Amino acid sequence: MPAKIFYDKDADLSVLKNKTIAVLGYGSQGHAHAQNLRDSGCNVIVAQNATSANGLLAVKDGFTPLTIAEATKKADIVVILLPDEVQGDIFRTQIRDNLSPGNTVLCSHGFNLHFGQFEVPKGVSTLLVAPKGPGHLVRSEFARGAGVPCLIALGEGAAKETFDIGLAYAKGIGGTRAGVIETTIAEETETDLFGEQAVLCGGVSALMKAGFETLVEAGYQPEMAYFECVHEMKLIVDLIYQGGLNYMRYSISNTAEFGDYTRGPRIVTAETKAEMKKILAEIQDGRFAREWLLENRVNAPSFKATRRRERNHIVEQVGRGLRRLMSWINAKEI
Repeated sequence: MPAKIFYDKDADLSVLKNKTIAVLGYGSQGHAHAQNLRDSGCNVIVAQNATSANGLLAVKDGFTPLTIAEATKKADIVVILLPDEVQGDIFRTQIRDNLSPGNTVLCSHGFNLHFGQFEVPKGVSTLLVAPKGPGHLVRSEFARGAGVPCLIALGEGAAKETFDIGLAYAKGIGGTRAGVIETTIAEETETDLFGEQAVLCGGVSALMKAGFETLVEAGYQPEMAYFECVHEMKLIVDLIYQGGLNYMRYSISNTAEFGDYTRGPRIVTAETKAEMKKILAEIQDGRFAREWLLENRVNAPSFKATRRRERNHIVEQVGRGLRRLMSWINAKEI
């Protein structure tokens, strides 16, 4: 069955009239949601440590940052845009007891809703409105009169009017200009985690590193390996982004296209897909969520050690040098 998609005509911003929207967290998504909603005529307050970099940015953008508890008490709609791994503890200690019946708790990713980290009081509804793009794009597209597509889903037991609130919120951040797709919190959460782990982040990172290491171990110059296995990934992904796999294959050489068809399936094999299914099962039954939440309970030692190790991988060292040769790249360093 085709997805149900909602547009500007389906959403009524007046649903948000006389409601206070508290955006908790002024980071990537938070700064965009808060400014777009304000520009749409909504009453927006922001919760953020006022002396942090994000807090100072909020002040610069015309907001007066409050504490999370203060903002929650004042709000009708509480928008939690904090990192996944801290949301549960903050909800239990600073949000839950400051909610009132009739409030709506809104998230842009379903992780904590789906995996039972939010036990909302009776009479409080939960809602997902998830832009399918980073915050800077949500803001820039809104500013030019366009929007980023969004997903919308209701939490279990949500009040009847919650869906209308979600559509109005999506309109306020520009989502209904592009289209808002109805889903479920489980579907959004599980597909998002799977995409990150198996393809977009985990899969692609591992594939690029393995290709780079294979060439270097065979005696080729690291710089050549970087160009062929890392740098040019953007060229291919941009073509897919514009027109799908068919457009990418139309745009490359016949030699490259033949290699795609005949060698690609030897890299991503039935064994690879079987491992993908295991990863999906770990997401669906909550094993990944438990692993990640427990890791953070002890200050994430394994995660931080792996991050340090990965930042010193030879592919990063080589890439850092090569990016300096390319003036057109807005090079970033961590």
